[in-house]
Amino acid sequence: MMNSNMFGHTMWAGHWLWMLVIAIALVIPTWRICQRTGYPGVLGLLVLVPVVNLALLYFIAFSDWPTDKKGARNE
Repeated sequence: MMNSNMFGHTMWAGHWLWMLVIAIALVIPTWRICQRTGYPGVLGLLVLVPVVNLALLYFIAFSDWPTDKKGARNE
């Protein structure tokens, strides 16, 4: 017998809203981090792609930041 509640086999409308909130909460800080390190902020969108988000994290953590290179020239 089919259960006719809103959490059955169909997507609940609140699920999409929740996914949007989480995406915004992740993309905005990652966008700002990318900008502050000297990389394009658009790289922050990569945080939404599984496995690529981990590669982005390691890339930012272990690469030489363009802002560090600019700061060394100004000294």
